Amino acid sequence: MIYLDHAATTPVPEEVAHAVYDTLVSGWGNPSSQYPIGKQARNAVAAARETIAAALGCKSEQFVFTSCGSESDNWAVRLALHQNRHLGKHIITTAVEHSAILETCKTLEQEGCSVTYLKPDKNGDITASQVESALRDDTALVTMMLVNNETGCIFPVAEVAQLLKAKKSRALLHTDAVQAFLKIPFRTDTLGADLISVSAHKLGAPKGIGGLYLGERIRAPKPLIFGGGQESGLRSGTEATGQIAGFAKAVELRADHLDEKLAHVAAIKAYAEEKLLALDGVVRIGDGTAPHILSISLVGYPSANVVTELGAQGICISAGSACHRGQLSHVYRAMGLDKKTAAGVLRVSFGPETTKEEIDALVSALKTHRDTRFPML
Repeated sequence: MIYLDHAATTPVPEEVAHAVYDTLVSGWGNPSSQYPIGKQARNAVAAARETIAAALGCKSEQFVFTSCGSESDNWAVRLALHQNRHLGKHIITTAVEHSAILETCKTLEQEGCSVTYLKPDKNGDITASQVESALRDDTALVTMMLVNNETGCIFPVAEVAQLLKAKKSRALLHTDAVQAFLKIPFRTDTLGADLISVSAHKLGAPKGIGGLYLGERIRAPKPLIFGGGQESGLRSGTEATGQIAGFAKAVELRADHLDEKLAHVAAIKAYAEEKLLALDGVVRIGDGTAPHILSISLVGYPSANVVTELGAQGICISAGSACHRGQLSHVYRAMGLDKKTAAGVLRVSFGPETTKEEIDALVSALKTHRDTRFPML
């Protein structure tokens, strides 16, 4: 199998699988229990939190485990609105956010909130000046992803943080960093966001675990789940110790020689772009600079058919976000792509283990089967 869809999920290294297995087999105690095996589990959770917090650049007590990036996004939005409930109900976001943000915002509109959706330009970019123009006295939250999961565009979150500070705005800033954590360089202490969502399975960890960074401006955050008081009383429920162990091990592995890994991924992307754009009818979509995501279009060829045919040959790419399941992406609609270009969009995404030979196999398959296996619109 040739796997070129790392933005959807990532393969789990053996070391990570062993960390999960060891926790389930020998460290299976309840972290809330007071006897030795419970304390062992509690210490393991604390150590994992330290590892992940160090990679984020924050204190361990500022990081809360969740089940996934979508949960972190949902919680962050509602948490920010609750804290700023006396300020107002206005939210600024982008029209190209992950559905975890957009669907939450749609629901909040039904509950009386006002939402401004910033549209990208034809390259998929959003600017801080757009946020400045939309900012109001009653703006409670600005939520903007750090890396777009379909175009690879990096959004100016740090610039927006400086803008809010300069304007003396009390609006909180959240960023969905699911496609950014350990994929582009950033730290909480320089990014400036008040809330940061991350997910483990984009980094070589198991699915079912994520996290939320709570910055210093987050005061007395409203708990997501009430119960036994786990996660400092913010998210009750027995901790998912196996997934947490896997998350920490994956972060440890990815953070080791990170600069070299990012340089390799960037070189692979550049190679893939050169080879793919040399094919007749292939165009670049957007100008995303994140090193692990390349969005192209095989204009006139329905991407769902291309993805299915390549998958049958053991080559895995996507027609956009895995969350869309064949639906035309809201991201490409917002960018104003024409029908044939939008229908042919393919996302190729890379990891530290991706090779040039795998890119060559993808290019060869597209050359060989485009006219015989991929029906045109």
